Amino acid sequence: MKVALVNSRQDKAGVNIRLHIEQLLTAVPDGRWQEQGRTYEFFEVEERLIHAGGVDERIDADLVIFLSRHSSVNPVPVLTVHVTGNFGVAELGGSARTLAPAAPAMMQATLRALAKHCPEGYRVSYEVTHHGPTALRLPSFFVEIGSTGKEWTDPLAGRAVAEAVLDAAPITAVPLIGFGGTHYATRQTEIALTSRGAFGHIAHSREIARLDAAMIRRMQEQSGAVAAYIDRKALDRDVFNSLSVMLDQLAIPRLSESEISAMGHLSWETYQAVRAMAEGVSSGARCYIHALRGEGALSLIRVNPVLIAETAKSDEPGLIKDLDKLPVVHLSTRDNRLLPDFITYNEHSSQIINDLNTLCVKIIRNKEITATERDHLIITNVRFDPQKAREMGVPPGPAYKKLAAGQSIEINGRVITPAMVSLRSETGIHIPGLEKFS
Repeated sequence: MKVALVNSRQDKAGVNIRLHIEQLLTAVPDGRWQEQGRTYEFFEVEERLIHAGGVDERIDADLVIFLSRHSSVNPVPVLTVHVTGNFGVAELGGSARTLAPAAPAMMQATLRALAKHCPEGYRVSYEVTHHGPTALRLPSFFVEIGSTGKEWTDPLAGRAVAEAVLDAAPITAVPLIGFGGTHYATRQTEIALTSRGAFGHIAHSREIARLDAAMIRRMQEQSGAVAAYIDRKALDRDVFNSLSVMLDQLAIPRLSESEISAMGHLSWETYQAVRAMAEGVSSGARCYIHALRGEGALSLIRVNPVLIAETAKSDEPGLIKDLDKLPVVHLSTRDNRLLPDFITYNEHSSQIINDLNTLCVKIIRNKEITATERDHLIITNVRFDPQKAREMGVPPGPAYKKLAAGQSIEINGRVITPAMVSLRSETGIHIPGLEKFS
């Protein structure tokens, strides 16, 4: 990959970053520097970078990284990345209602590397799309030091950004567009640092009410985005509903933070197929990918619903944790109730059914009173019965709590044991081949 590094001669932070990148790279005779399979070339302009539209016309590169300063009315030490553009009027360079091409995967990789190298006292974040230049043909983004002259010339900050630019190693990112939040895009930053979600253009909360379908489509196209994320808490209900309608009309999928985090290592195409299959099971079903990787024909398998329900009742967190060892997707309802349906590849389906049965039986036996009758698992449920307690003269309150916790009490010289005020019931679950994992 050919990377062009552009700074302004009047920008102290850009000069600081460039100096440290030059020190880190090994010079070669033709004036270029190469590190980790990427070729770098420096370009310096006289004007402010926000007015450097068309700068890439004379550049032979795959990506442009602008080395720059960040200013703020509420100055804090910060290292940031963002793509350029204007959703409305052009107050800080560029053209109105124009967005530059983004590079979500490299921008995310740089953000993560900034977090790795960030000096003490600084924080890292995306910034929302908010200034020029916009007249660019190549994918680009700004990497910045903020927010005052002290930070712009700080050698520790310059070194950290230089190392981040060179160390940036893209993962198999899922390119997204973002809506909502403050200037520093807090939720989008957290998603990019902890998942495969990589943002291109991000719109500040105050911009969203003015966005139309054409601009949203432009956000998607210039970001190469496959889906959108909305910081729902940052928007009022009417704005959120209007935005959701436009995304639906444009056929741009909307992902929640948990869905982005749960995407695992699947390709976007496979994940879409998983979502479609899940939707057929339950409208609005949520998908949680565990150790399922690669590609293959998908298969929907169903475990005995009573077995899954009893396992979840016994130890749902333990079940979810153990699923991480299996090549499956587990499904839950819109309100996060576990479903007995799982998705895997065809080649795994028979083994997965056996593995899931084994896992559930193991959890239930570890947590409950059980017995086995041929292919039936018998679960004995014992629970505190307030009616029996009242009949035996036990006053409501702390005594109930002790009995329910399995402790005996004494009432008027009489010992009341938990067994005396409990109800017992049995649940039988038919599990073919139960003797194999007994």
